[in-house]
Amino acid sequence: MNIFVGNLPFTSNDETLREAFSQYGAVDSAQVIMDRETGRSRGFGFVEMPNSAEAQEAIQGMNGADLDGRSLTVNEARPKAPRSGGGGGGGRW
Repeated sequence: MNIFVGNLPFTSNDETLREAFSQYGAVDSAQVIMDRETGRSRGFGFVEMPNSAEAQEAIQGMNGADLDGRSLTVNEARPKAPRSGGGGGGGRW
């Protein structure tokens, strides 16, 4: 199960996220999303857990939990919405 984790402290990294969720069970992957330009955390990430029951327990236990002074927002990740093609900006011909 893929879990979305929001409101992460900007000091968080993949290992911090893995450690926080591993108390609930096995963690396949943990990734803090980084800004391409600054290299800083964007404040959210994803955790992949193979066992759905453990993942649900982690969501319950970690949602609202404090991590380095920030209250986490944790829920099941929804699939990324497909982007619509093209973006026509207005402009002159």
